Amino acid sequence: MSEDKDITIAQRVLRTEIEALEVLGNQLDERFSAAVKTCFAARGRVICAGIGKSGHVARKIAATLASTGTPAQFVHPTEASHGDLGMITSDDVVLALSRSGETPELSDLLHYAGRFSIPLVGMTARADSALGKAADHLLLVPDVAEACAVTRAPTTSTTLMMALGDALAVALLDRRGFKADDFSTYHPGGKLGAMLRKVSDIMRSGSETPLVAAGTGFDVAIDVLSQKGFGCVGVVDPAGQLLGILTDGDIRRIVRQRKSFDTIDQAMTRDPVTVTPDTLAHSAVSLMSARSIMQLFVVSDGRCDGILHMHDVLKAGVV
Repeated sequence: MSEDKDITIAQRVLRTEIEALEVLGNQLDERFSAAVKTCFAARGRVICAGIGKSGHVARKIAATLASTGTPAQFVHPTEASHGDLGMITSDDVVLALSRSGETPELSDLLHYAGRFSIPLVGMTARADSALGKAADHLLLVPDVAEACAVTRAPTTSTTLMMALGDALAVALLDRRGFKADDFSTYHPGGKLGAMLRKVSDIMRSGSETPLVAAGTGFDVAIDVLSQKGFGCVGVVDPAGQLLGILTDGDIRRIVRQRKSFDTIDQAMTRDPVTVTPDTLAHSAVSLMSARSIMQLFVVSDGRCDGILHMHDVLKAGVV
């Protein structure tokens, strides 16, 4: 059946590319480390360039580098020959991609890098090519068969270049000590950006926070709980330190047990679960899910800064 043949072809393609990636991983050596060191030391940007499918990969590598803390930009080699070479400075590093290493459109870019002593990292399958010889640092990809053996269309080779670009970006990320907080600065949109937002970006604070002072009458505290609409009320001392919490669930239990209290202190749960403003929002969600609660008070050194409610988290797109 044609469906079976389709799956067989797909599996063959994937096996071919997986085997090529294993070869690439096994052949990495000090040349990769040298390239990472050069890119890390650059005072400017990593200029990524390539033609055709290699150009698409170069664009992706530039985007990955930029979002992980390494300033980077894609420059089209043809446009570079018509004035865009002026975008490249002696503070930059050029990362040029070409499987054959003989892409004629790269010629002017290679000469420019050599003329102005701009470090050149070459990503190619042929060390003896024009790109391989011109490169200060050679990132050699295995010269293996393309997955599309009939046409030799770039398949395996572009996968290898893409993976090597990812390896370069992650190695640089590690050298820079780049953290999730840093990534959220460069990637504020979309699901990833939402997942990396801090509690301080979403929480309610100031007069919106449902708080009462220690010693407040129980009935008054219930009124505050109802008015604020968070399903809870926090109890603080004169210094703003969070002492305890009373929730809707606590009130239902109190009613069922027919208990009565004069002050909120007698009814509150002491030492409630809290988070800090710097806690990642998705970590706060995990905590709320694990504890089966809908809200968390936000504290710094014990002092209440605000409140985080699951509804606000949902609106922010974190979940």
